Amino acid sequence: MLRLSHPSSNRTIFVEMIAWAVLLGGVVHAGEVDPKQHAWHAKYKNQENIPKPETMLLNTDPEPKLSDGFTPMFNGQDLSGWTPKGGTCTFEVKDGVVIGQCVPGSSSTYLCTDKADYRDFVFTCEMKWEVDGNSGVMFRAKIRSDDSTETVFGPQAEMEGITGDRFWSGGIYGQSCGGYFYPLWLKEHQAARDALKRDDWNRLTIMAQGNVVKTWVNGVPAAHWVDDGTYPVGFFGLQIHKGEHGTVLWKEVRVKELKD
Repeated sequence: MLRLSHPSSNRTIFVEMIAWAVLLGGVVHAGEVDPKQHAWHAKYKNQENIPKPETMLLNTDPEPKLSDGFTPMFNGQDLSGWTPKGGTCTFEVKDGVVIGQCVPGSSSTYLCTDKADYRDFVFTCEMKWEVDGNSGVMFRAKIRSDDSTETVFGPQAEMEGITGDRFWSGGIYGQSCGGYFYPLWLKEHQAARDALKRDDWNRLTIMAQGNVVKTWVNGVPAAHWVDDGTYPVGFFGLQIHKGEHGTVLWKEVRVKELKD
C-alpha cells in the first residue's frame, strides 16, 4: 500500500491530502467553522496539531461492514491481553463488559493491548457512560517512560462524554503530543456532532489504512485525518480521563487487521 512521506511544507501536505482523497474515494471540501463552534475554534486554533478549517477533509464514506473477519479483543471473562498504563484508574470485566472507573487524583489511565504492532485495521466497539467522564480509544499509540512515570501518547478517537456543548466525539485528538489532529468544528460536521446517544450504547468505528484514518459514531461519518507518517503502528488503549468522576463501559471490542 502506498504510504505518504513526511511532509516538507504546508503545500506538500495539502497536495498529499488531495492525492489520498482521490485514491481512497474521499471528497475534498474547503471547510468553514460552524458559528456554534466559534468559541471552541478560538480556544483551540493555536494548538500544535490543529488543522486549518479550509484544508480539512470530510469523511463521506459509509461505515465499513462489521460482520466478517473480525477478532474479539476480550475473552469476556478477564483482562488477558490488556494492561493498564499511565495512572491508577481501575478496569474490570463483569458480565462480558469492560468497566473503567475514574479514581480521583489519578492521572489519565489507558487499558492497553499487549499487542503493539497494529498497523492497518478496522476497529469497532460499543461504549456507554454510567457516570459522565471524558474518554476515548487510543490507536497506533506509543509509550514513553522515565524513572517515575509512563505516558501513553499518540492519536485517540475522542469520546468526550455525555454532557457539555462541544460534541466532538469521533474527532481525533493527539494525546500528550500536541492536541487535536481533527476537531469536529465545521458546518459539515453537524451530523457527526448529533450522532452520540447520551443514555445508551454508542458504536465507535475506526479505520486506518496507510496514513489515512476515518471514524464513525453510530454509523455516522466523523473524522477524515491524514497522518504525516508519525504514527504508522502501535497499540490500542481504552481511556479513563483524569478527573473527579467517570464510569465508562465497553463491549463488542473487535478488530479486523487489513493486509496490503
